Amino acid sequence: MYIVHSIFNVPVGKEDEVIDIYRKRSGLVDKAPGFINFQLLQNERKKGELTVQISWETKEDYLNWVTGEDYKRIHELEKKYPDKELASIVPKVRKYRVVAE
Repeated sequence: MYIVHSIFNVPVGKEDEVIDIYRKRSGLVDKAPGFINFQLLQNERKKGELTVQISWETKEDYLNWVTGEDYKRIHELEKKYPDKELASIVPKVRKYRVVAE
């Protein structure tokens, strides 16, 4: 299994807005080959720190997703988000290979 975290900080007071965006997400990634699950995590101590966690069967499945058209389409929409402060957020991406369960 391969897990990818996109960690980002949301401006104070906009946490619920961003959480709602993810609750209403398109779900395109869910249909990608090798997709296992999607979760949005909120740091208990720093409410503005959110992490998107997506689990994949293999690293290759993840790479196929990020080089595909649906991925590009979703991320182009993010850049056009009306709230420029939210649209300008750049996440820190961390990638993990599951080595034991």
